[in-house]
Amino acid sequence: MMDETEFWELIDGSREAAEGDPEEQADLLVERLLGCDPEVVLDFARHFESRYNRAYRWDLWGAAWVLLDGASDDAFDFFRCWLIGQGREVFEGALHDPDSLAELLDDFDEEVDGDAEDLGYAADEAYEQLTGTVAPDLGIPAAPAEPEGTPVDFEDDRALALRYPKLWDRFRD
Repeated sequence: MMDETEFWELIDGSREAAEGDPEEQADLLVERLLGCDPEVVLDFARHFESRYNRAYRWDLWGAAWVLLDGASDDAFDFFRCWLIGQGREVFEGALHDPDSLAELLDDFDEEVDGDAEDLGYAADEAYEQLTGTVAPDLGIPAAPAEPEGTPVDFEDDRALALRYPKLWDRFRD
């Protein structure tokens, strides 16, 4: 079994070793998961997926929109993977108050940051390499069909600036 602390330790260790590069972090995560039992890899996948689903919220999508200067469905999916990859403090802080990302993020390079699609596949890749089969259904609740919370009008810069004042000041002004 992998508990929540071990999950975050794997995330943090891989991010630090990759010096914040999301693609490198995904590769390191696969390597580290290959040293685990397949059941532990599935536990990791459950932890990842449940956080990924928890982050499917309008207020977080709005924050991603400001940070990335626009965020399609796919871009928001990859942003949520990236957010998990930033570790527990940043992830939980962003869920508590998306605008706090302005303070939680040291550096943010639009070319590299905010997109970690590969992180979302790390557990599947490791499981497949370990077992030669595709990972089974994780047995956790499916993501909601629509983001949680109140929809955000992404085209209204004034509303975005009011809703995310710290992010707007740091990344859009």
